[in-house]
Amino acid sequence: MTTRLREGAPALIEMKLSSLAQLFNSMDPSPFHERDLDRDAEAFIVSWAQEHAKAQPFKLVIHLANRDGSPEGNEGAVERSIQHYFGYRAEMRWLDFKRLMREGRVSLVIGLGFLLLCQGVAMTLVVDEGSWMSVLHQGLTITGWVAMWRPLEICLYRWWPLLAERQLFLRLERMSVEIR
Repeated sequence: MTTRLREGAPALIEMKLSSLAQLFNSMDPSPFHERDLDRDAEAFIVSWAQEHAKAQPFKLVIHLANRDGSPEGNEGAVERSIQHYFGYRAEMRWLDFKRLMREGRVSLVIGLGFLLLCQGVAMTLVVDEGSWMSVLHQGLTITGWVAMWRPLEICLYRWWPLLAERQLFLRLERMSVEIR
């Protein structure tokens, strides 16, 4: 299993398989064009795809050791099946992104409400330097800001890997497939 890169050409992802059955999940009862890829096959394709330029198209070349039971006409069906699978994965990432954004909005409302409550209570305290009230005031302020950790994590960091993976799956959905 290798990959080769030529300037101006699609990024080649090459797989050596003994049969096409290795490419698909054997437990999936779906029709051929809707079948899931085998986890190892998907991981291999995705890992090689991540190493290429974002604008470069892909071409999957499958080297079959045994063409028995794999008639020549299967190439189009395999390509459609792989494209369907990565299209489905892209859609799932989009749904994950939407769920994460909804969770981020709810977390933000809860976090801001708790921060305002903590700050409101902290402002009502009469604070003397070096007293326990000073420690309580600072503790409430810190606790309120800690409650903002989760919404800030979602809004700043968690969303963009999902969209990057979705973009990769959309590129893989357009990938051409050749069986040799």
